Amino acid sequence: MTELRDILARHVGRGPLPGAVGLLAVRDRVEVAAVGSADVGGTVPMARDSIFRIASLTKPVVAAAVMMLVDDGRIALADPVAHWLPELASPSVVRTPAGPVADVVPAARPITVFDLLTSRAGVGFPADFSLPAVGLLFSELRQGPPQPQLVAPPDEWMAALAGIPLLHQPGEAWLYNTCSDIQGVLVARASGRPLPEFLAERLFEPLGMADTGFEVPAGKLGRFTGYYRTGPTGGAELVDTPDGQWSSRPAFPSGAGGLVSTADDLLAFARLLLADGVVPSASGPASGGAAGGRRLLSEESVRQMTTDHLTERQRAAGELFLEGQGWGFGGSVDVEAIDPWNVPGRYGWVGGTGTAAHLTPSTGVVSILLTQLEMAGPTPPALMRDVWRYAAGV
Repeated sequence: MTELRDILARHVGRGPLPGAVGLLAVRDRVEVAAVGSADVGGTVPMARDSIFRIASLTKPVVAAAVMMLVDDGRIALADPVAHWLPELASPSVVRTPAGPVADVVPAARPITVFDLLTSRAGVGFPADFSLPAVGLLFSELRQGPPQPQLVAPPDEWMAALAGIPLLHQPGEAWLYNTCSDIQGVLVARASGRPLPEFLAERLFEPLGMADTGFEVPAGKLGRFTGYYRTGPTGGAELVDTPDGQWSSRPAFPSGAGGLVSTADDLLAFARLLLADGVVPSASGPASGGAAGGRRLLSEESVRQMTTDHLTERQRAAGELFLEGQGWGFGGSVDVEAIDPWNVPGRYGWVGGTGTAAHLTPSTGVVSILLTQLEMAGPTPPALMRDVWRYAAGV
C-alpha cells in the first residue's frame, strides 16, 4: 500500500493533478490508495469510492454488452449491421482519406458486427484529425471529449452518421472511437431496451457495480469528482462540476465514453473477464454484494474480447498510434513486450479523462488508475506509466 500511495503522491504533489485513486489486484489480494482531493480547492478528500468520468473505459463495457447479445443468439459476429442499423445499409467511402467528402465510391461490402467490435467499420479517428471526413465526426456527431448533454438522441445521431462517408472500406483499417458509439446503438436496438437499462440489468447489477452508469444521482454527487484540463499556465482548469453534465441522463448514452464509475466497480468488471465470464465469489468492497458463480459471458466471448484481431496492414492503414499494442473488442491487447509495462496478452484501455484499467489473464494482475485531469497534459500519462511499471513488477 505504501509504495502505490507514494507513486500517486509524487504526481499529485508536483503538478496540476488534484488527486488520484490507484488499485492493483492479484487474484484476491487488493492494494488501493487514494491521494489528494476530488477538487482543486481541496475541500473534498479523495476516497476509494470516489466517482470518476471514465471516458473511453466505457468501450470494453459496451463491447461486453454486444457479446452478451451474441451469446443470446440475437446477433452474430458475421451479421451485417444494417438489419438493426439501416442507416448503414449503403455507406459510401471517400476515394482517398485526404480527399473531399463529395468524392466517394460505394462500400465494397456490408459493415458487420465484427467490424464494429474491432473498430474496422471504416469510420472513426485516424492519427490525422484534419482529414475532411474526420472533421464531420466532430461537427455533426459531437465526437471527441465527452460532452453528454450536447449529443443528439440515437435515431437523430444515426441519421447524421448516415450522411458522413467512411474514411476506409469496411475491414481495411482500425479507426478509433466512433464504432463504440455505434455499438451502443446496436445494443439498444437489438435488445429492444435503452442502453443504460440493458447494462444495468445484465452487467452492473449482477456484478454489484452500484456506482457505474451514465449519470450520477443527486445522493451520490458528494462523491463525484470535478473534471479538469491543464490550462495555458499549467494549472488545472475546470471543465465540468459534479452537478454539471453527468447529473442527469443524456439523450445519447455514449458507448464510446459516457460512463462514470469507481475503482472497485471496474475491478469487478475486470474480475469477470479474468474468470472467463463467470461472476467470481468475492468479499469486501469490490464484490458489491454480487452473487458468485453466475455466468454473464461465455468463455469464447471473453477470449474474443481479449484477443488481438488486427493485422499489420490494418494497424498501418489506420495509423494505430500505440506502440506494441493491437486491438481486441473495446480495448487494446499488448502484442509486444516493451519494457517495462507492456505485457503480451494484457487487455484494457485508457480514458481521455485521465483514467486507465488493464488486466493480464496470464498473471491475474489488474491495474486501475483514476484521475480527473484530461490526458492532454503530461501528468496523467506519466503517472500511468509509473503505475504500469509497478504493476509489471507485482
